[in-house]
Amino acid sequence: MKKGKTVIAAAVATLLASSALYAAANTDVAAPKAGQGCISLKTVAETEQEVVNEKGERVKRLAPAAKVVPGSEVVWTVTASNVCAAPAGNVFIDNPVPEHMSYVSNSAMGPGAEIAFSLDGRRFAAPEQLRVRDADGTERAARADEYTHIRWSFRNAIAPGQMALARFRATLK
Repeated sequence: MKKGKTVIAAAVATLLASSALYAAANTDVAAPKAGQGCISLKTVAETEQEVVNEKGERVKRLAPAAKVVPGSEVVWTVTASNVCAAPAGNVFIDNPVPEHMSYVSNSAMGPGAEIAFSLDGRRFAAPEQLRVRDADGTERAARADEYTHIRWSFRNAIAPGQMALARFRATLK
């Protein structure tokens, strides 16, 4: 097993046309090809919809995001699967907030992961450490809608055949 970091860029490919958002997801692979890592990523875009369950109760469920209009909130889920025979340690997922979307404050989650944010895709930190300089030169705390990237750093190795989950919400501008 290699020591060091496994950094994965979970590039969310989006196409914005006619106020509709379509997501392209990576497909899982059975085994890595030469030169590829042990982690396979799959990205899914969903929206919350209210439905009536079998008991007649109104509940919220996630459904594929086929069409999203400005102001709509999308739930982005990245699944990282270990496709190798050995545990994958020091796994990081770096994911951009999709273009034309704003990150929803406090929505990032990932069981067993530490979460950091970036304003430029290079430097990651906790929200309270992110600062921006306004046009007049004053410095202030960055707002969640200014985050451009999210990083999930998984504390534990991902076992062979197992997966880790990273999720966040973003609103279409």
